Parts: sequence; structure tokens; C-alpha cells
Amino acid sequence: MVESRNRKGMVLSPPHGHKPAANAILDMTQPRPTVTRFAPSPTGYLHLGHAYSALFTWEQALSGQMLLRIEDIDTSRCKPAFDTAILEDLAWLGLEWEQPVRRQSEHFDEYARALKQLEDRGVLYPCFCSRRQIRAEIKKSATAPHPPAPGEEGPLYPGTCRRLVDSERHRRRESGDAFALRLDSAKAMEMTGPLIWSDAEKGDVKATLDRLGDVVLARKETPASYHLAVTLDDHLQGVSLVTRGDDLFQSTHVHRVLQALLGLDTPRYHHHRLLTGGDGQRFAKRDQSQTIRSLREAGKTADEVRAMVGYGDGDTP
Repeated sequence: MVESRNRKGMVLSPPHGHKPAANAILDMTQPRPTVTRFAPSPTGYLHLGHAYSALFTWEQALSGQMLLRIEDIDTSRCKPAFDTAILEDLAWLGLEWEQPVRRQSEHFDEYARALKQLEDRGVLYPCFCSRRQIRAEIKKSATAPHPPAPGEEGPLYPGTCRRLVDSERHRRRESGDAFALRLDSAKAMEMTGPLIWSDAEKGDVKATLDRLGDVVLARKETPASYHLAVTLDDHLQGVSLVTRGDDLFQSTHVHRVLQALLGLDTPRYHHHRLLTGGDGQRFAKRDQSQTIRSLREAGKTADEVRAMVGYGDGDTP
């Protein structure tokens, strides 16, 4: 097993039993060095799952660059204290990244311009439905002879506001009604035609929006959703390999369609396994006992924490 050192000389070993994907690491056929990114949200302290993901991302970038991006688009939930803690915990683990750190909250104007391009192409529509109204509509649809199929995140949005005429949409927006901007998935797919994206584990994947439907790309009070912000960020930062958890695999279909609509670069992808605890449940920010911060305070060393997630001399949990 090959070991690598960061700029501080600290040994960082690949996970126990890990076999790198040939097209994800040190791909010498690529005309430029691999650029990866670790992109946490400052809504809580980093946990062991984050540690694994950050180290996995760092490993993939050994021949190139690892970027750190702070995804703080949701300013109501993101806290400066957690932003600071992210930087401290990652540095404590022995990781280094390129500067400057990109923070989404500093780039709202870029997301607004991308939304305007999508609106001009006619693939967005305002949705005025509240969550309660959507649940009621879905419940009503479930009793129909041909109910809508469930999506990746539960029942798909039934398209209530997609059927509104332009005059009604204009009237409600002018009156100040709260709304979200949704992607018209059928129109978007018709416009782009067949699309492919590449995953290191699953190979070439045909893009489809069947599992997510008309996703939200922005709200009246929030200039961009996760889908739009990360897709644009990856392009602007020159990310060539996106590494993230398997739970975001379906989201990549949306991102591939947005890349085609906006004329953005399409990186390669590597969706890694999700780290789980002894109970088989994936780690989450609400599990305070397994945060990097709490483990540090309990006296664990960086070597021990890295070994806990499979990057060191210890056994994989």
C-alpha cells in the first residue's frame, strides 16, 4: 500500500483495503492536473463522515489540487463559528488546501446571472405552492387511477404551478407572493437531448430527471439552491473531479442537465460509500459524540481519528 505525505510531512495512508479507481487517481491521460474540492456547510461541527470524505477527496488530488469551498448559501442556518471550526478541524487532521477558500455567500450575483440565463431559455417556472399545499396535492394524486411514481426524495412535485398561464404567474409575483423557481424537467431534457456523465464506480451514466422531477433552483428569499450553486461553482473553480457521498448520486443527474443548459464544463465524478457507525446508521451532524471537535476534546490524536475512518495504521471501523 502506498503512503503519501502532506506538506507538513505527515503520513496519510489510503484506507484499509482500499483499491483506487484507475480513472480517478493520477490519470496521466488528462491534459491538466486533477482538481478536487471538499465542500462542507457550516451548519454544525464536522463528524467522522466528513473526515472520511475530506481525506478521500485529498487522496484523489495527490497529483493536483484540493480546493476547500464553504457552502453557506443558507445564511439562516450557517454560523461563522462553524465556518471557523471547519478550517481548524481540517488543519488538525493534517489537510491543506489551495487559497482562497470560496464561500457561496460571497457570490450571490453569479448565481442570479445563471438563473437569468435559465429563465431566458424558458426552463424555469415560479411555484407558489406551500409545503402544505404540495402534500395535499400529492395525497389527492395518490388516490387517482394512475398516481405519480415516487421519486428519490419522496413523492415528486405534481407540477401544479407548471400549468399556470404567464399572466397569472406575473400577477402573483408582482403581488409579492412567496415562490420558488423550479426547473421544468421535461422541457429541459427535451432541450438538451441525451446526456452522459461518468462515475468512477459505475462508469458512464445516462442523465435522467425521473427520480427528482422539477427540482427547486431558487426561492424568493434564497438566490440559489444547492443544485445550481455547486454546479456553477465547480465550473468556475475548474474542478475536474467531484468526489462526494453516494447519497448525492441522483443529484448529479440534475447537475449534468444544468451544465448542458448553461454551457458549463462537465467534470468526472466519484461517489464514495457513506461511513456508518456501529449501529449501521450514517453519521450526521446531530450525532455530537462523533464530531471531530468532540473527539479532539476527548483526547484523541489526529492519527487516531484518521485511523477510525480508515486512513492510517489502525483498522477500518
